[in-house]
Amino acid sequence: MLRINELKLPLDHSDDDLTGAIIDKLAIQAEQLVSFSVFKRSYDARKKAKILLIYQLDVVVDAALEEDILAKQPKQGLVRLSPDTNYYQVAKAEADFPAANQQRPIIIGFGPCGILAALLLAQMGLKPIVLERGQDVRQRTKDTWGLWRNGKLNTESNVQYGEGGAGTFSDGKLYSQVKDKRHLGRKVLTEFVVAGAPEEIMYVSKPHIGTFKLVTMVENMRAEITRLGGEIRFDQKVETLHREPSDDGQGQVTGVTLASGETLNSRHVILAIGHSARDTFQMLLDQGVYIEPKPFSIGFRIEHPQSVIDSARFGDNAGNAILGAADYKLVHHCKNDRSVYSFCMCPGGTVVAATSEEGCVVTNGMSQYSRNERNANAAIVVGIEPERDYPQHVLAGIDLQRELEKLAYELGGKDYSAPAQLVGDFLKDQPSTELASVEPSYKPGINLGDLSKALPDFAVQAIREAIPAFNKKIKGFAMDDAILTGVETRTSSPICIKRDKEFQNLNTRGLFPAGEGAGYAGGILSAGIDGIKVAEAVALDILGETKQA
Repeated sequence: MLRINELKLPLDHSDDDLTGAIIDKLAIQAEQLVSFSVFKRSYDARKKAKILLIYQLDVVVDAALEEDILAKQPKQGLVRLSPDTNYYQVAKAEADFPAANQQRPIIIGFGPCGILAALLLAQMGLKPIVLERGQDVRQRTKDTWGLWRNGKLNTESNVQYGEGGAGTFSDGKLYSQVKDKRHLGRKVLTEFVVAGAPEEIMYVSKPHIGTFKLVTMVENMRAEITRLGGEIRFDQKVETLHREPSDDGQGQVTGVTLASGETLNSRHVILAIGHSARDTFQMLLDQGVYIEPKPFSIGFRIEHPQSVIDSARFGDNAGNAILGAADYKLVHHCKNDRSVYSFCMCPGGTVVAATSEEGCVVTNGMSQYSRNERNANAAIVVGIEPERDYPQHVLAGIDLQRELEKLAYELGGKDYSAPAQLVGDFLKDQPSTELASVEPSYKPGINLGDLSKALPDFAVQAIREAIPAFNKKIKGFAMDDAILTGVETRTSSPICIKRDKEFQNLNTRGLFPAGEGAGYAGGILSAGIDGIKVAEAVALDILGETKQA
């Protein structure tokens, strides 16, 4: 099978046009084309009046003809053999696992990383035990709506904690910039489709699912893990990690104790706890697990009418079904030596309450598969660093997050409403007193005022410089009526639970830090990929097998 890269066609091309372009590219006759499939489809919208679709295609021709075609291609040509994107298991346990001298692996956390780790271990016959502090996804959804509709927070079941992880109440974006030579992202997407995700996520350039579809998918993946011998336990908060000295002078995991008092023994524990498990970070540090602080970002959510973004990105092609709701990705390097960038952009979505602690306000973005809500929203955030901004101790980044979130709670009116300000007023450094044409989507609600009080001065200064700069790239971005809502603090984990080449913590054998909370992922897809890698490492360590190429 041949892979054609970067085949470009007009946005409004026909199916026959695509077939003809393949025939022309390969210089073959129509009858010599056996079949083809779309591996990836993206678009180039740099010229709004001439938007192009860009294809990666897998093409089947006669084997002898395939060799002839390849022989005529330049070394760096756009036609080559299709790579093998299938997934191959690295190990397989015996049917009677665990034997007398074996223990089942434990996974702490059941977000994207924990789900994929559990699924892979279950597929390899290792019958993992999953411990999730939150509730199953249906109950979790009810608890989350309790905050959004009634201002009532459940600190153990919310946007951050529970089955599916933080990504469940998000845009469901499934693209990443991580290096993926083994095509593990393909494995993640394949499992999602098996679980009920739209098949188009396999080939569109920026696939997404949306919250409602994610809920059903998560349930189906849980059922498959259970069918394969895994065990998923909700409302199971891990309060103690047990470590003992090992022969190499490092610690060795021996098990965990739950809030209920129950102890589970295992020498293989995957830590997939997510970026907001602050109490667990503290517990791990107290137990002697090696942790480092890492950079993250702080800022606001910004909302515009989706029509403004569509027009700025697509011009007269706004509303095209293939293009869908327009997104954007923006970066600006400021005069004060800070960088401001857009993060977690949600076309046709809503701004949501995402706190996991009482007396705190945190914002995030969410959208459904349809992306048909009135507004576009994204985080506009400023990068911060441990050495520069929170050097006090390993968990000082958490202290900073909590300080800003408590301040937002105060500014919002102490009822989980969020502080907000019109963009025009923010740029003029004057408080907002009334809304204009853009209706904010954040629930329980917003309290208009002065957002300059919500972040450190350097961050406010940087965002004020960045918004007009972004307006040069996205016309209307600095519109007076757009809404800023504070605060966005959970962009990524404030710590990194360091691991070695075998995916084990630097000073704790048997502890496998994974996913976004450990500092090794940044979204659903990358977390899923990391979950696969760590599951493989655990399987190989338990079974003592050699990893396949």
